[in-house]
Amino acid sequence: MREARLARHLGGIEAMLRGHHVSGTLGYALLLLHPLALAVDEALQDGGGGWAVLDPHGQGSAVQLGWLGLLLLMAGLGSTFSLHLRWRRWRAWHHLLGAGVVLGLVHVERLLGDPGLLWLLAAVATLALALRYLALDRGLMALPFRVAAVRHAAPQVVEATLEPLASALPLQPGQFVLLAFGDGPGFRGCGRFHPFTVSDIDARGRLRVAIKALGPCSTQAQALKPGTTVRLQGPFGTFLQDEVDRPDGHRGPWLWVAGGIGITPFIAVLRHAVPTRPLTLVYLVADPAPAAFADELRQIADRHPQLSLRMQGSRDAAADLPPLLDRVPDLARCQVRACGPAPLVQALRDALAARGLPADAVQAERFDFR
Repeated sequence: MREARLARHLGGIEAMLRGHHVSGTLGYALLLLHPLALAVDEALQDGGGGWAVLDPHGQGSAVQLGWLGLLLLMAGLGSTFSLHLRWRRWRAWHHLLGAGVVLGLVHVERLLGDPGLLWLLAAVATLALALRYLALDRGLMALPFRVAAVRHAAPQVVEATLEPLASALPLQPGQFVLLAFGDGPGFRGCGRFHPFTVSDIDARGRLRVAIKALGPCSTQAQALKPGTTVRLQGPFGTFLQDEVDRPDGHRGPWLWVAGGIGITPFIAVLRHAVPTRPLTLVYLVADPAPAAFADELRQIADRHPQLSLRMQGSRDAAADLPPLLDRVPDLARCQVRACGPAPLVQALRDALAARGLPADAVQAERFDFR
């Protein structure tokens, strides 16, 4: 459940995702052990014939429902590890997990006869699913905003200024929101909620989000017009919160590494306040000339000598990062933050490990919710 207050209480949405993945995988593993345990138990009782328990043919409908539920869970969890599936297809397959849980509950009820606490479990699950699909997916808990202005920050990147129509969001620089575009003048919204990092916040509750054309909805958003209605959920994320809350709390220098649109949380913090400690910002882009926020970053670096900006065109982070890291002063003491595609983050981890930095030296912002 992507709910902002619950996410903050549980240590952030990434901690929730890890808990979701671990508990789901462990639960699935226990379900796989369940029929095997039944077969072993039956074999110990009748002297070796217990494996017939694993054959659903000839067994009652209650047992067959259990097998069908397990097959649906297998298909749904299999899609979880299929990272190459497109988002919508992955999501459709992921819904099979819910159907498998429902069949599992019916399976248990048919076997036990007296459901007992099963009804309480079913009620809790129903309420949770209602919150997930109605309040979050359908946006019943979202706040209304309107697009006040749109500017093109780079080719295939727009930065939209959003003004609240009701309450403002309690945002911090570097956080992200879930955003669904409605209809507006000359623009038809895509309706689904997608994560976008906030690139700026002002005292009136207005915020800016940077949107790169990466999928159907973000490509459609390149034609965004002022006056378009927007619904927002959040805020989410704890990335860079140490820098926002305690900009001088870390005694060593900072190293920030951004890839492409991953520059967004860093520009949000720099617009808010530039840390007084030495800061090296490595910004890898496909083409440095039209890179998003390039001119603004240069201007900030000119005003703040403690900020060293190193922007470079890159097609292969694994090859381009090592020479850049070798030029970072006092690298061994740096606190490292990274935001960008997964290959860039992995290349950074590998390059730092080769230079003796521990694996936990890098804190990275995830780009997906799978």
